[in-house]
Amino acid sequence: MHCLVTGATGFIGRSLCKHLLCRGDSVLALSKSGEPLSDGTPTVAMDLVQQLPDAEQLEGVDVVFHLAGIAHQRASAEQHHRLNYFATVELAKAAANAGVGRFVYLSSVKAMGAATGEEPRSEAQCELPEDSYGLSKWQAECGLQELVSCGQMTVRILRPALVYGSGAKGNLALLVRWLRMGLPRPPDYGRRSMIGVPDLIDVLCLAAEHEQAASDTWIVCDGRQYSTRALYDALRLADGKGTGLAWLPAWVWRLVCATADVLRSAPEPTWKKLFTIDLYSNAALSEATGWQPQYQFSDLAPQVLGKPGSDAP
Repeated sequence: MHCLVTGATGFIGRSLCKHLLCRGDSVLALSKSGEPLSDGTPTVAMDLVQQLPDAEQLEGVDVVFHLAGIAHQRASAEQHHRLNYFATVELAKAAANAGVGRFVYLSSVKAMGAATGEEPRSEAQCELPEDSYGLSKWQAECGLQELVSCGQMTVRILRPALVYGSGAKGNLALLVRWLRMGLPRPPDYGRRSMIGVPDLIDVLCLAAEHEQAASDTWIVCDGRQYSTRALYDALRLADGKGTGLAWLPAWVWRLVCATADVLRSAPEPTWKKLFTIDLYSNAALSEATGWQPQYQFSDLAPQVLGKPGSDAP
C-alpha cells in the first residue's frame, strides 16, 4: 500500500510512519519542518496552509492519513481555521481529484463539543463546540462529509479521546511535572476516556483497510474510565514509587489550580482540565470492525514518563 502521511513527525505521526514502514508499506511523509523521522527516513517539508501536495506526489497513493493539525489552546481561531478546517478540506479535494481511494482523517472528540452529562457519549451525541479548536475539527468533518456525498472518495473520520504514550503533551505532561515536583496524590474526582498510541495506530490502519460501503465516523478510546488519581497512581508505580498519600482536601486543590491559572494565564481552568468528566463509547467502532483495544494506561505509563527502554510496541 502506498501511503501519504501528513504530520509525520508529530506525536502520532511518527509512530504511524514507523508502523507502516515496518510492515512493508511505502510512505510519503509530510511535515512542516521537513525533519527526518527517528530512523532517518526523510520527510517532505510542506506547510499545508501555504501548499498542498501536487498531482505527481498524489499519483499512485492508495490512502492519505491526514494527521497534521494545530491543537494547542494558545493558537488563534484563525490558525485553527486555516489548518484544521480549510487545509483539510482542500487536501481531501486534491486527493479525490488525483484518484486516491481512501482518506483517513484524525479528528478529535473535541469536535463533539463539551460534555453535558456523566455517561459515555456516542458519535451522534454532539454539541456545537465553543472553542476554536473543536469548532475547526467539526467544520473539517462537515466539509469531508460533503465530499463523501459526492461519492469521490471513501473518507473515514476518527475521533480519538486523550491519547497517551511516549511524548504525550497537554494534561499528561502537566501530570508528569506534578509528579516530578513531588506534589501529593490528587483527589479522586473526574473521569475521562483515553486511548493508547499503539491502539490508535491499529485503528488508523484498520480505517484505511476495512471494507465497508459507507464512510464512517468513529470514536476511538480504550473503553476504560480514568480519574486523575488513577493516572497519577499508575505513573508513580511505573516510576518505582508507591501510590502516595491524599492528605490535602479538595478545596486546597481548587485553590492551587486557581493560582496556577493566574500565574500561567491559562485559557482553560486547570481544575477542569484535571478533574472533568469526559467519557466516550467505542461501541460503534467495535461493532463495525470487531476491533478491541489491547492496552490500558498502566501498560504505557513508563513511556509517558520517558523511561529508558520503554519504546512503543
